[in-house]
Amino acid sequence: MSAKFSIELDSFHKISAIPNAWSRSQYLTLMTQMELDDGLEELTDADLKDMCLMSLSDLPPADAANVVLTSLFSDDVTAGKIDQLSHEMADDRLWEEYSDCQFHERFFNAYGLLRSAFNGTFAQPTGVDFTITVHAKNAVDLEQLDSDLAANLVRLLSCGLDENGLMHRLYEEQLNGDDFPQASGILWQIETLASDKLERKFKMISSSFWFGVLENYESFDATLLPQS
Repeated sequence: MSAKFSIELDSFHKISAIPNAWSRSQYLTLMTQMELDDGLEELTDADLKDMCLMSLSDLPPADAANVVLTSLFSDDVTAGKIDQLSHEMADDRLWEEYSDCQFHERFFNAYGLLRSAFNGTFAQPTGVDFTITVHAKNAVDLEQLDSDLAANLVRLLSCGLDENGLMHRLYEEQLNGDDFPQASGILWQIETLASDKLERKFKMISSSFWFGVLENYESFDATLLPQS
């Protein structure tokens, strides 16, 4: 039997960067790749970030993109593919357009860093940071979320999207089926803020590409199909 929910939009913010997306160790890795890693130990985190941005900006944009993408994707993508993507970044929106959505969050972070370094040149990434409260009529329905939280939240949120839109066209089978491995590439970050017997509050970060339209909602009804 399908579970019925009411989804309340508590807050909604457009973002162009994810807080703390880049750590000190990642900045050090970037500096090492640029062979500029001498004498960095005494730098504060803020000074290290500034030096890294300045060093990236001294490179041609495609070379800087190569450094950043290599640090993010070297375990998953060949050097040749990284070089190709580095030359595409200035003209494309890879945090939305790359074929594998599991890479989108990392592309989003790459664009944010490169845009800061070059004060433009690269497209400004467009993300959303929003909180929702999921209301259920009984506790059993709410517990269904736990079987695969990311997948089930995407399924609930899709109920607020156009049925003829891209989410439903690309992932109709996953939205209505059991397995949805792409969900963690659609909802980049999920934090449970509060939990009660009949409601839960979640904070999520994703791409505006998927969920920007939710800015226009206060609430909507959603259905979760039973999983086999």
